[in-house]
Amino acid sequence: MRPMKFKCPGSCHGNTPQLEIRRCPECGNEIEMFSVDMKAECDRCGFTVYNDIQQCMEVCTHAEECLGAEMYRKLMADKKLSS
Repeated sequence: MRPMKFKCPGSCHGNTPQLEIRRCPECGNEIEMFSVDMKAECDRCGFTVYNDIQQCMEVCTHAEECLGAEMYRKLMADKKLSS
């Protein structure tokens, strides 16, 4: 697996990271993704797989820092519309 390019700054506060094996939607290869990773790349084809950003936003005080202010506001507005 390639080195992680981004680590959530809120990940050091609390839980032990959990490993999840996901399937690449492009080639079917297994991708190891920890609960603290926002994204991971497939070793075979390079496709980027993302973790559940909405869940992170709900529980992490660093969500706006991770996503950037503009993306954070957009996702929060989308969440309010879908609730």
